[in-house]
Parts: sequence; C-alpha cells; structure tokens
Amino acid sequence: MKVFETNRLIGRWLTTDDAEFILELLNEPSWIEFIGDKGVRTLEDARNYILKGPVDMYNRLGFGLYLTELREEGTQIGICGLIKRDDLEDVDIGFAFLPRFWAKGYAYESASATMAYGKDVLGLNRIVGITSPNNHSSAKLLEKLGLQFERMVKFPNDSQELRLFAIDT
Repeated sequence: MKVFETNRLIGRWLTTDDAEFILELLNEPSWIEFIGDKGVRTLEDARNYILKGPVDMYNRLGFGLYLTELREEGTQIGICGLIKRDDLEDVDIGFAFLPRFWAKGYAYESASATMAYGKDVLGLNRIVGITSPNNHSSAKLLEKLGLQFERMVKFPNDSQELRLFAIDT
C-alpha cells in the first residue's frame, strides 16, 4: 500500500518481497552502529523481520516503517516511517538509507512526507525521534524537520542513553 508520494520518492508498506533489500540495509555498518545489530543474516531472517516488525505494526496500528524508493526507477533506497515502541509514550519517526543515497535530500523528503502523513492522516498531535548521542546526521535531520531536543531517555535492557527530540504537530 502506497503511503506517500513526493516529486522523487514513493513510500509504501514493506512486504516479504523486500527481504533482499532489508537484508542489505540491516547489515550496513551505519545501521549496526546507530540502530543496532538485529541479527538479520539470511533472507529468511529478513522476511521474519518484516513480518514481526513492520507488517505486524501495520496490522495492529495502521502504520509502521515504509519502504522508500525512487519514484521514476523504483530503486529501493531506504526506510522511513512511524513506529510505536512499547517504551515510548509517543509515536516516533524512524529512517535509514543505504549510504550511496545519503546527502541527496531523500531522507528529508521522505521524513517530511511521513510527518505530514502522521499529522494529516493519522491525526498525531505529537511525534518524537530518538538518536544515539553520536548520530549527528540524524539529529540534524530531526531538527530540520522541526523537532527539538527534549531529554535523554534509556530503554529497559539497553545500556545506552538516547537523545529524544519532539514536536507538537
């Protein structure tokens, strides 16, 4: 299901057909450094990740992480979407792109469309974003989207504190 379309991008629900892309993305060094190692090493792991993560969230809440692809070519470049974590009161925006698509404005373009979807379609009054303390690029993007640093948070079973940014939509 298509969620957003911009001049250059389409955001749509992930399916198990996207397993090869997810396998590549989740094993990027930047993903592992800033988001964490999800233990996805095979296509079957990737299919399970899609089913137990995004697809489950679509079914329960009607939103989740969306595959982001170039509109003209259909090239899969990253994921961007809304996540409801058990340990956070608010819905947060998440994004990750393959490094070869960094610094082209795609993250901002897809995140802006995702924020608008969250506000206009889902009726969210507040959206947050979390980053590791050393992920300066993601923090800069959150600030460009209008989110402001609010506080440090720590999830149970996680040793690292994260920066929490927020915006009232």
